[in-house]
Amino acid sequence: MYQVKITVLKCLAHPDLVREYMGDEVKDARLATPRCGALKEGQEFLLTDPSVVPDGFCAWAWADIHREILAISAGGSLEPWLKRPGLAIACCTDGFRPVVFKIERGDNIE
Repeated sequence: MYQVKITVLKCLAHPDLVREYMGDEVKDARLATPRCGALKEGQEFLLTDPSVVPDGFCAWAWADIHREILAISAGGSLEPWLKRPGLAIACCTDGFRPVVFKIERGDNIE
């Protein structure tokens, strides 16, 4: 297994979707803090064991991107879709506040 680095690239917000589809009980809170409150752009997580959720990492996001983490840690590559071997771009499935991650294999960390 390779060491893996996860970097938070983007924390996005879709207030238009929140207004249209989110329940009234939580809508105002989501509009007040439209981006993910668990992670911040630029945050990095270094993994030596791809089965262990790092401290401070969102459990929901981990479940969403874990297959890419496992593939990269095992030496997999997503070429030709990505420019570099050992790199993956993935996101959590929160349609209102998605977070985009860069996942890099240890021999390929910038």
